[in-house]
Amino acid sequence: MFKWTRLHVTLALGALGVLSAPMAGNAHHSFAVFFDDNRLVRIEGTVKRFRFANPHGSIVVTVTGRSGEEHDWRIETTSPSILNRRGWTRTSLKPGDRVTVEGWLARDGSRYLRLRQVTDANGNPVGSGAFSTRED
Repeated sequence: MFKWTRLHVTLALGALGVLSAPMAGNAHHSFAVFFDDNRLVRIEGTVKRFRFANPHGSIVVTVTGRSGEEHDWRIETTSPSILNRRGWTRTSLKPGDRVTVEGWLARDGSRYLRLRQVTDANGNPVGSGAFSTRED
């Protein structure tokens, strides 16, 4: 029968930490992997959801097309700590808010943006203005 010693436990925990590192690395990704910094787009719609959480927040905006069809767009934000420094709070966006979102389009062409700026229905920026592609 195998008997666990302090050394065995320490080695097992260390191995577990090394094996889980790649999973943690996937949670936070590079801008350039997913988004094209040459494809800045602007959408107008209604906030469906705003998630203020790590590692990146997210916004879902429902956009009505020219023929009346509705599509949800997912917008990835920076981390909550950076959003806070830029004047955002958990209540900066609420379901039903009309917004214009400017962001960099996903490389795969899906309805997925990296946030550059959000303006409210009156044209006022949410927070302190635009983000650059280098802010995470």
